[in-house]
Amino acid sequence: MEQYVIKGGNPLVGEVEIGGAKNAALGILAASVMTSDPVIIENLPDVKDTEVLIQAMQSVGTIVERIDRHTVKVIAANITSFTIDDGFIKKIRASYYMLGALLGRFNEADVALPGGCNIGSRPIDQHLKGFRALGAKVEVSRGMISAKADNLVGNHIYMDVVTVGATINVMLAATLATGKTIIENAAKEPHVVDVANFLNSMGANIKGAGTDVIRIRGVEKLHGTTYSIIPDQIEAGTFMFAAAITKGDITIRNIIPKHLESISAKLIEIGCEIEESDDCLRVVAARRLSSTHVKTLPYPGFPTDMQPQIATTLALCEGTSIVTESIFENRFKYVGELQRMGANIKVEGNTAIIQGVDSFCGASISAPDLRAGAALVLAALAAEGITVIEDIEYIERGYEDFPEKMSSLGALMEKAQTDRDIQKFKLKVG
Repeated sequence: MEQYVIKGGNPLVGEVEIGGAKNAALGILAASVMTSDPVIIENLPDVKDTEVLIQAMQSVGTIVERIDRHTVKVIAANITSFTIDDGFIKKIRASYYMLGALLGRFNEADVALPGGCNIGSRPIDQHLKGFRALGAKVEVSRGMISAKADNLVGNHIYMDVVTVGATINVMLAATLATGKTIIENAAKEPHVVDVANFLNSMGANIKGAGTDVIRIRGVEKLHGTTYSIIPDQIEAGTFMFAAAITKGDITIRNIIPKHLESISAKLIEIGCEIEESDDCLRVVAARRLSSTHVKTLPYPGFPTDMQPQIATTLALCEGTSIVTESIFENRFKYVGELQRMGANIKVEGNTAIIQGVDSFCGASISAPDLRAGAALVLAALAAEGITVIEDIEYIERGYEDFPEKMSSLGALMEKAQTDRDIQKFKLKVG
């Protein structure tokens, strides 16, 4: 079993390049099967989640050629099946985007109920409500979602809650529906906008992405395109907090600073210095940082995917902080691991009360999910001594070359396969 072994205590200093947005990539990969023409996708992150979705696409007859590490050519001219089985869905939740894509193009899809990180209840009722509003007959039986339609027809759809997944999935299905679809209370996240821009580059007629009302005029068919995915705001935010928690100085390149405004604002509030230019940010933490309160909210609010990272950083800040999680109810599972490292955090319902401590100490810990795993890496980088992190497959679902990027900034971090590897690392770092 692979693990990360980390010796903490080094301020991280240098430059890091951010890859393509994983969450945008998953929607865009699924959307690429909605035309029979070749599609080229650039700036694709090379992470486990995109690889699993590519395998799911190939399982129904899509040809996916890797031009280079971050570029693929997708040819979906000869799709032979409309069924995505649970082997793929159990690994990544976003395989459900194939439901909207296949339903949109072929008026038929069968996809297993979704899996992914266990961070709380993430019902798909809004997805199914949207498909039904477009005229599909949707049934859930024996762990499979089956959607069929004679002809999808545009409709006015109000989302009961703001949901990125349902916004993207319904947008996919509505792109080739007859007539006009309006999605109200739509999610505004950057990756929703990126999927809409990608579809528009294929000939779709989508307006309003990035606002809470998306208007889609159905088109008869989509054509091929070449498209580059936006940078990953969550990877960028993770490195911003890496600078903060290690008292470092990191320049983060290939980003869209506007996507990071809520993160930058909190870092400035707790005492970091931030320099911003067109496509990069520099984060400097020259002293011990101070406490704050934060509540996760849909974009443009503070992202739920950054909640573990800010909470971990606040655990080393001076004073008492309060972190409120308003998106997922099971997102504090990492707190027990931080407590083993010396953190003073008390969780009450959807709120964490954090009393800052002077330091963490190394420990053997386990990543409970993707973003919490990344936060535990940050804790280990700031801790005294050596930390071993298990279950790193969660982290590698969404972070490309994580140890290598951290090491380039001065982190003492390696991937270990065996206890012998860990001992060799300990001898090497002293």
